[in-house]
Amino acid sequence: VQLVESGGGLVQAGGSLRLSCKASGKTFRINVMGWFRQAPGKQRELVATMAKVSGITNYRDSVKGRFTLSRDNAENTLYLQMNSLKPEDTAVYYCKANLFGGDDYWGQGTQVTVSS
Repeated sequence: VQLVESGGGLVQAGGSLRLSCKASGKTFRINVMGWFRQAPGKQRELVATMAKVSGITNYRDSVKGRFTLSRDNAENTLYLQMNSLKPEDTAVYYCKANLFGGDDYWGQGTQVTVSS
């Protein structure tokens, strides 16, 4: 499975961005897809995930009500709509796919910078 992210950039606080993660390869093996982020000097943390079959989502508390996952199954693409962005949202955002059987795949990451 290959994952390609896009959509990062520089935005002012209160602004919006939409990240995309397009999966290719053996996408039928994907169980869960999601977004993680890593700020400088900090550990990588979960932002939001979506189960591929059920569509059940999970968000970290700090982004609830501001970030929304959506998907285009035909294009094997997962989107993260980020609204009301805050400087503390600044990080490299990574797409992750968890496969049935337990293997994990990561994208290359996309930088999101929120200026105050």
